[in-house]
Amino acid sequence: MHYAAILAGGSGVRMGNPDKPKQFFFVGEKPILVHTVEKFCVSGSFEKVLVLCPATWVQQTRDLLQRFCPEFVSQIAVIQGGETRNGTILNSLKYLEQNGLLDDDAIVVTHDAVRPFVNLRIIEDNIAAALKTGACDTVVPATDTIVESLDGDAISAIPDRHFLYQGQTPQSFNGRKLKEVLESLSDEEKAVLTDACKAFVLRGLPVQLVRGDASNIKITYPQDLRVAETMLGE
Repeated sequence: MHYAAILAGGSGVRMGNPDKPKQFFFVGEKPILVHTVEKFCVSGSFEKVLVLCPATWVQQTRDLLQRFCPEFVSQIAVIQGGETRNGTILNSLKYLEQNGLLDDDAIVVTHDAVRPFVNLRIIEDNIAAALKTGACDTVVPATDTIVESLDGDAISAIPDRHFLYQGQTPQSFNGRKLKEVLESLSDEEKAVLTDACKAFVLRGLPVQLVRGDASNIKITYPQDLRVAETMLGE
């Protein structure tokens, strides 16, 4: 079985409104979160779409989804996220386990709530890669030169960008393997490993690359909203 975990724990600080998480800002006539959830519901690939958000926003999230996409609410479960990204992912896995859904073949596709332009090809490629390898990351080739500075003052290195990629989401995994890896992290590792794929790499486990798309943008700043409005209009 395949399950989606939409990570909706972001804040609105960089949007200029710390009291309103960015996933609840509108693009067109719907909140960003609704656009994202709909992509996974209409794909036809998932038994359940989990939406993980701060505890204080759980009921409001349920109300929004009931209002904007009532035809999908039976497929959606809104649950509380964790204090960190990996903690939030673990909450999704615990929900699946508690409901008898986390078997050996379960695939969990994790995705940022504020990437509403993910397409069906990316979702299907993630599922295929996770089934084959156990873990995958969606990426696009780096187009700009990447400069490394260890002290924030002077250049330490300029890696060859032909070997560099920019990470997007989804990131997808065999659910049981993902739970095993995340639960194996020490407190020190949990403090620095905020990315599930990085945790797999640390354990020496393979992570397959899936080709992303330049349109799969993450809406973080006010100018991103304007770009998203234009993309939606097109």
